[in-house]
Amino acid sequence: MVELTEGGPVAHRAYPCEQCGATVEFSAGTGTLTCPYCGHTQEIAAVVREVREHDFAALAARTRPVAAPATQDYRCGTCGAVTTSDHLSQKCGFCGSPMVAEVEGLGLVEPEAVLPFEVDRDAMQGALRTWVRSRWFAPSALKKVVSAEQAHGVYLPHWTFDARTRSDYTGQRGEHYWVTETYTTTDSEGRSQTQTRQVQKTRWYPAAGTVARDFDDVLVAGTGRVMPEHLARLSPWPLGQARPYQPDYLAGYETLRYDVEPEAGLEVAKGEMAPVIENDCERDIGGDVQRVHQVHTSYSAVTYKLLLLPVWIATYLYAGKPFQVLVNARTAEVVGQRPWSAWKITLTVLAALLLVGAVVWAVVAAQDGGTAISAAASPGGPGVRESLGTWTGPGR
Repeated sequence: MVELTEGGPVAHRAYPCEQCGATVEFSAGTGTLTCPYCGHTQEIAAVVREVREHDFAALAARTRPVAAPATQDYRCGTCGAVTTSDHLSQKCGFCGSPMVAEVEGLGLVEPEAVLPFEVDRDAMQGALRTWVRSRWFAPSALKKVVSAEQAHGVYLPHWTFDARTRSDYTGQRGEHYWVTETYTTTDSEGRSQTQTRQVQKTRWYPAAGTVARDFDDVLVAGTGRVMPEHLARLSPWPLGQARPYQPDYLAGYETLRYDVEPEAGLEVAKGEMAPVIENDCERDIGGDVQRVHQVHTSYSAVTYKLLLLPVWIATYLYAGKPFQVLVNARTAEVVGQRPWSAWKITLTVLAALLLVGAVVWAVVAAQDGGTAISAAASPGGPGVRESLGTWTGPGR
């Protein structure tokens, strides 16, 4: 474990290989610590407790520092080098040994659960390769994102919230009915005709009521360093496979600290709950169509936990601008930014225009050729008259 030393940097427990003495790292998909040098594996000690939900009211009442330290100093237990970082885990910049901080004492909410890496580096590269091939009009530079050196494994902090909700609403219920309308048309000869048609109308009635719903594991990103829309597209996550937090799962990977406080995260979660509650209100109103005017929701039994989710992050530069691609390290889903190659698009447009021009020319040429052949074969056609006009043989 990592321990705070009085007045000094954070020390950490080393992860020595039992066979060769090098450092071991968590191996994706195996659930073990593996030595990258000799291949020796070491089991991670089993945790008997279950993943727990924590009472949000108790968190709000607990005294916490106004702000946790922005960074902490790591002292590598292997080479003794000191590294300043705002990560909860990373590799030593000098010898590459894994370093995992102890959250206790940093003024932070401690992780409750972790979803360990399942997609290893080779599988990640395969997913990226498939994704790159499917990007039409992408510059050749996009292929660089597949390079193993361009991607690193990161645990991203997320909050999950459970809540029991009760919502009082007011609105309107619309019921359709049909009426017959008479209208006049004018035909092509200017004569007026009277016709009828069925027209749908809606009667509106006031509606009010109460709906209730229990929410489970509403997921909210705990970091603003990754684009929220990209994180949202990495869903769904197999949250039921999360395990109680153990630092060993972080060995060899980076882990970001959360910069979205749980109170702010709960407000985001309420925003995620709102459209679901409104749909419940509409179903409760009934009728053919509904209008929801106001919804007042109360929340009870609110619980939370801090969860670490695994992501491969690859970045590359194109035209001086950074682009980021994410791979869900459980499902291999790939999302990210991609540039567009202007010259590839231009060449494609030019090729399309040339192809269209060639087709048009071929059609016109075929039509002209057919006309000439038809005229030459006609007994009274221009070709015959021209021949008679230039005849110089006997009998002229």
